[in-house]
Amino acid sequence: MNTNTLPVTNGSLLIAEPFMGDTNFDRSVVLVCEHSPAGTFGLILNQTTDLQLSDVIDDVYSSSGLFIGGPVQQNTLHFIHRRPDLIDGSIRVTNGLFWSGDFDQVKQAVNVGTLTERDIRFFIGYSGWDAGQLASEMDQKAWIVTRADATFLFETPADQFWRGVLKRMGGEFKSIAHYPVDPRLN
Repeated sequence: MNTNTLPVTNGSLLIAEPFMGDTNFDRSVVLVCEHSPAGTFGLILNQTTDLQLSDVIDDVYSSSGLFIGGPVQQNTLHFIHRRPDLIDGSIRVTNGLFWSGDFDQVKQAVNVGTLTERDIRFFIGYSGWDAGQLASEMDQKAWIVTRADATFLFETPADQFWRGVLKRMGGEFKSIAHYPVDPRLN
């Protein structure tokens, strides 16, 4: 089965086509946390910031970096993790990967070092699509779809993530990973 024809579900990764043309998603990989007929909510996994969690949350003493989850409501904080045993109310996204949960527990676990960047990532803003919007973008071939892997997600540096996901997919996708940012320079 051609991986690009996989349906979008919770736990899908949306990989931006190399020449998408939308600066919000340039060479981005979006984790779909929630997908329904009403719309889609996701977080960009590979857009970093210079901010740390302690810069935006009082009473948190952590140098954990913040990611840009997307262009929508960048005054909100979201998180994904692989420690539902420490965080009540976690929402399962896919095997070994969870979204959200009790933030007071998160703050406490981060402060005492029980939760580290190896198990949790924080995002400002999110990526969202209204009903039918993502389907339209899929019809335009703006996204390549594959499945998330929690281990790969947490162990791959953000600046290598877009290429790394494509290389893991193999075949034609492995060659896409090597496309230049600007094809005129090729």
